[in-house]
Amino acid sequence: MTQRKLLLCDLAERHHGLTPAIAASYWEAARVCLDRHHNPPVEFELDNSGQKVKAETEWEVTDARARSAWANEIDTTEAGSYACALAAVELCEGLVAVHRAETKTGADYYVAPINSSPADLESCIRLEVSGIDRGTIPSIVRRLKDKLEQAKSGKSNLPAIATVVGFRERLIMLAPLQP
Repeated sequence: MTQRKLLLCDLAERHHGLTPAIAASYWEAARVCLDRHHNPPVEFELDNSGQKVKAETEWEVTDARARSAWANEIDTTEAGSYACALAAVELCEGLVAVHRAETKTGADYYVAPINSSPADLESCIRLEVSGIDRGTIPSIVRRLKDKLEQAKSGKSNLPAIATVVGFRERLIMLAPLQP
């Protein structure tokens, strides 16, 4: 496995589908999620359809104010997962967020190759994101299958990638939706 960096900070500089405020919010939530189980830095395993890469991420430990602001575990895990999934798809697939997906598309974001400027969303790939705070590896695998089904049943015929972030397990799984 190759060692790389999972860059969770400054996502808006690389992902034009995020504003600086949204990216900062996702980054802060990811830090709270990471703080629940780990001390910085930590190494994540990124499992991209069986191709495994190890990637280290670093962060500053959150303070009491941030932990209080992100006290809702479900919301925090969801927002933190966006940061991790977007960084993972950038690292593994060379894709960045270009647009937030509409409701019922079976996805959260549209992604496209780095440095591309898709004139319309028809040239993009849908990205479905989920996160699990304390789940086991089998629960992460099950969730990935569920997310692939969600992408499949979405009201869109665009290709899709599903991602699941396991914070305690330090595992991010990615898989394309098979036609």
